[in-house]
Amino acid sequence: MNRWHLGLGLFVFIAGSTVPSAGAAQTLEGEIRNVQVRQADAWNRHDATAYASLFTEDGDVVNVVGWWWKGRSEIESKLTAAFAFVFRESTLSITDVHVRLLSPEIAVAHVRWTMVGGKTPAGIPEPREGIQLQVLKKSAGKWLIASFQNTNSVPERPFPTGPVAPGAR
Repeated sequence: MNRWHLGLGLFVFIAGSTVPSAGAAQTLEGEIRNVQVRQADAWNRHDATAYASLFTEDGDVVNVVGWWWKGRSEIESKLTAAFAFVFRESTLSITDVHVRLLSPEIAVAHVRWTMVGGKTPAGIPEPREGIQLQVLKKSAGKWLIASFQNTNSVPERPFPTGPVAPGAR
């Protein structure tokens, strides 16, 4: 492909892209924030079906311990098992949502959360607070999570400036 064709292709791509107006962006962000409200509601009712319905059919989840669940049916199945005991008495609170629209139909959301009441097996830290990275897709007028990465978090502190003492963490 010569430079002229490459430049023309780039121009067509940019000219064909639509950037939502400020008002439309606020509306879209509000819709995505509503997904997070529904996420907490489904979790707190321990309703695996409602929670899984927030995902695309082929959506995936990487949870806080790195387990990768592929597809809405596996997400529902794994959460059904988790709600039976581990998260039966848990309460999820969404504390902050930052939305970045990539297009009117694709968005990235960073979602801060806290949780109480989880009972985790030995060797797995209890999730208390973390950040979810979600890629969302709007399809047929509805925002769904296409990909979800969940990470436990601890308060940030400065990196060591020298050798770490033996046994220190």
